[in-house]
Amino acid sequence: MSATLELTQQLIRHASVTPVDGGCQLLLAARLEAVGFDIHHLPFGEVDNLWAIIGDSGPLFCFAGHTDVVPTGDRQNWLSDPFDPVIKDGMLYGRGSADMKGSLAAMVVAAERWLALQSSAPAGRLAFLLTSDEEGPAVDGTVKVMEWLRAQNEHIHYCLVGEPSSGDRLGDRVRNGRRGSLSGKLVLQGIQGHVAYPELADNPIHRIGNIITQLTTTKWDSGDERFPPTSFQISNIQAGTGAGNVIPGEITLEFNFRHGPANPQETLKRRLTKVVDDTGCSYELSWTSHGLPFFCPPGEFINAVCGAIEENCGEQPLLSTGGGTSDGRFIAPAGAEVIELGPRNASIHKVNESTPVAELDQLTDIYLAILQRVIG
Repeated sequence: MSATLELTQQLIRHASVTPVDGGCQLLLAARLEAVGFDIHHLPFGEVDNLWAIIGDSGPLFCFAGHTDVVPTGDRQNWLSDPFDPVIKDGMLYGRGSADMKGSLAAMVVAAERWLALQSSAPAGRLAFLLTSDEEGPAVDGTVKVMEWLRAQNEHIHYCLVGEPSSGDRLGDRVRNGRRGSLSGKLVLQGIQGHVAYPELADNPIHRIGNIITQLTTTKWDSGDERFPPTSFQISNIQAGTGAGNVIPGEITLEFNFRHGPANPQETLKRRLTKVVDDTGCSYELSWTSHGLPFFCPPGEFINAVCGAIEENCGEQPLLSTGGGTSDGRFIAPAGAEVIELGPRNASIHKVNESTPVAELDQLTDIYLAILQRVIG
């Protein structure tokens, strides 16, 4: 059994549904400390975080990731216990196998191999930034570690996040940026009344129809050469008193924008607010920013990542800024170049999450080749 497969299985056996780490970071810290890393456990609130670093000088390369996983769903629908890894038909099944315990294992084994190959001081330093808060609210995890690093006057130059970026095969796609995410909650107010006397009431469900039509048919922008067009999606609508003969007094609409830098969040807020204002309705509107867009421009880091993939997979990857958010949104604003590269993402967050066994060692080889290209 390969070292990466064995470590991945060990991590899966540690049940770590967000924000619980379940002992994963202690396991990884022990491996890293054994090869010379300085270990810093950084708990914030109920979240466990780990910062591990080795090296004395030069640019800092950071592997970043999360030990927490999403809930399993109905365990009856799994091939086996989701926290008891099983190999079947060349696939490793278990919660976190793809998102992202397989990546973490590949990172640690790649770091061990990289250090074993050093005959002199490398050209840079290597660190790990791990959290158990990525799949949850993401308020006591990476964002807090980045604040701690600023207080230590520590600066990450290059960051590789192990999120499952690949599509049909390992390494066919790399995320060199992510869109920003902005959520809103609109409470449209009417007047409650009896359905038989609509003239004495004001039905907010009827009024919100025009708002939804305008918001869902608006072309917010066309995107650009780096980012796809802004998307607007409604995630929830709630109204009613539970009685079929009552016009409700209010309706709640929850929604989300995914956007590039061409459409800043303040602009999106202003445009949506105008649509609501034009209806003349009373309302309450609140906003939550989950992160701003970031982009890693072409250069030495991207060339190193793409070269390592081509060396081990035989082809250049597609560079993409699509998909959801990641903790890269907290690391990039500090000036780091951030790339996301990890396993296939087809099964993540699903029942019977899995990843090809052979690709775990291949991912380890890619990570090692990136280290050699970037910091020697």
